[in-house]
Amino acid sequence: MQVQPALPAAFALLPFSTTFSTTFSTMLPMTDILTITMNPALDVSTSADKVWDMHKLRCSAVHLHPGGGGINVSRVLQRLGASCLALYPAGGLNGEQLQRLLAQEQVPGHCITIEGETRENFTVHELSSGHDFRFVLPGPNVAPAEWQACLDWVSALDPLPPYVVASGSLPPGVPDDFYARLAWLAKARGSRLVLDTSEAALAVALEEGVFLVKPSLRELHELTGRTLDTEQQWCEAAQQIVRSGQAQVVALSLGEDGALLVTADQTLRAPSLPVTVKSTIGAGDSFVGGLVWALNRGASLEEAFRYGMAAGAAAVLSAGTALCQAADVDRLHREVKVASVYGA
Repeated sequence: MQVQPALPAAFALLPFSTTFSTTFSTMLPMTDILTITMNPALDVSTSADKVWDMHKLRCSAVHLHPGGGGINVSRVLQRLGASCLALYPAGGLNGEQLQRLLAQEQVPGHCITIEGETRENFTVHELSSGHDFRFVLPGPNVAPAEWQACLDWVSALDPLPPYVVASGSLPPGVPDDFYARLAWLAKARGSRLVLDTSEAALAVALEEGVFLVKPSLRELHELTGRTLDTEQQWCEAAQQIVRSGQAQVVALSLGEDGALLVTADQTLRAPSLPVTVKSTIGAGDSFVGGLVWALNRGASLEEAFRYGMAAGAAAVLSAGTALCQAADVDRLHREVKVASVYGA
């Protein structure tokens, strides 16, 4: 059965192509949280004593993980015991390897097969400095019928899960308004869209409006045009996003300075936890996973913020793209300090 999303006229750019079809089961998967990763990756990580130009780099053994924003969020959700499902387009040998790795981690998923080869991301951890050198590829060109099939599959879910997490970059071929289309679908079906992306895809989706958005300071500056030198300016810019109706919740990532969580009537600040950092890769995805996991369990925003911060901190304890572990999240969430700040 082919189901075309009931999108408003402004979004009805392309009809569903009869040259590409997706078979929907009569028993669609039931889940609490759906993650969507339009540009998944096979994450390859290794280490070397020092990264030099013009030299051969003798590296350690390679570690492979399934990657991409939403896939990483699903990996975290699965470890925390959530009912989740990862939707992603993938193709080629890398796509097959990605599916095998997800199966090994017991992450429920649905793959929309595409013609292009799923990308690789490559990370080298420099042992002498502790720095990570990350090489991120653009991804395959995704044809209109292929990305439309992803929207069709989401539209066919009945009911749509309470939470939909759209995370990561858009690959070549996918229009900038893809996440805006998802935002419209989510609102029309009573689901909460959590968005973690950047550039035009972020700006266009916020015009449609989302439940929660997780920008960085740089992204917040690009969205608002405001100077962001002080905590007060951070809070005011985030509150501008909320007041405009672009998001109900803004989770502002501050890197080493922690994070802010801003709603219409709350402004919360949490500093980073003092942990030994092995890698910062995946900390943001782990934050989103911990936050959404707690919200889905009925936690208050403040308590969910604690779990998000704990998951982000737990992720940096692991090298490469291993992400956080549930025991570390449970231990660290008790150490997170949350306080009301300017504008609360």
